[in-house]
Amino acid sequence: MTQDMQTSNNPAVSTDIDVRQRFFIQDSPVRGDVVRLSRSYANTITQKPYPEAIKRLLGEMLTAASLLIGTVKIDGRLSIQLQSSDSNSLLNWAMAECDQNGIIRALASWKSDNDEQSQAWNSMTTANEAFSELGATGAGVLFINIQPEQGEPYQGIVERSHDNLADCLAHYQKQSAQIPTLINLASDALQAGGILVQMLPRTVEETVEVEQNQDAGIDDDLWTRLKMLTSTVKAEELTTLTASEIIYRLYNQENVVAPEPTALEFGCTCSREKCETAILQIGQDEMLDICEEQGGQFEMDCGFCGEIYRFDKDNIAEIFAH
Repeated sequence: MTQDMQTSNNPAVSTDIDVRQRFFIQDSPVRGDVVRLSRSYANTITQKPYPEAIKRLLGEMLTAASLLIGTVKIDGRLSIQLQSSDSNSLLNWAMAECDQNGIIRALASWKSDNDEQSQAWNSMTTANEAFSELGATGAGVLFINIQPEQGEPYQGIVERSHDNLADCLAHYQKQSAQIPTLINLASDALQAGGILVQMLPRTVEETVEVEQNQDAGIDDDLWTRLKMLTSTVKAEELTTLTASEIIYRLYNQENVVAPEPTALEFGCTCSREKCETAILQIGQDEMLDICEEQGGQFEMDCGFCGEIYRFDKDNIAEIFAH
């Protein structure tokens, strides 16, 4: 028994490729999301002269953050952070963030201080090569940070269990939330995409039905079938097809229902007010010295979006006068 996937009635939204598209397998505990990034991803990676491998890694991280925030019910932000534990690593750290409104941004720090380091980056072409700069399996640190608008922030430490980001995150979901999870990520440095599928816990009634073999509507082979189907998706499909096309190609024999997609776009939360807060933390005397050293004016720039905020001695005096 099959059912055509129900998509948005708004063509301007449903055909957009900067989206997160949720889907459900009807009458089952399976949910999933497909994320496709194009303009939003391009706007992110043009902010800095990132090496090819880091561009691709940031694409996977942005996709993953956009997928994972769909699994938590919060008003706030979810970020993924990678931190090297090896001083010789060429990748210092990287982070990607998505909020409940679909606003994404990302940033990375890497070493390219000499020709040898630059050449090393030039030889890397994949996200997994950049990911490996965290160190061997088990080294480096991965974090998932959840910052709700109301309530306490949460940080989960993701075990470096595999040599790629997708498998590490899927392992984390299964271990921490006890939810079987499939995650595929891809990025070609121009576009990025990914899919997440989860088998949610059955209700008590469903569990009893399965155990008593009286299941009239529960497909107990569904998860095995979905694992096989999801494993067939190709990286180029995740980066070139629309979300609806991906879901149809994989699951056209299943009873798939898809609600309205969520638009994703690049955005930043930087502001002059946040810069002023940082200046207050540094202190008036030190900031005046910095201003003097730089000819009476200094700049603070945002690594995420490139916005530049300028301050002079009068601005500093005004900040500390409040």
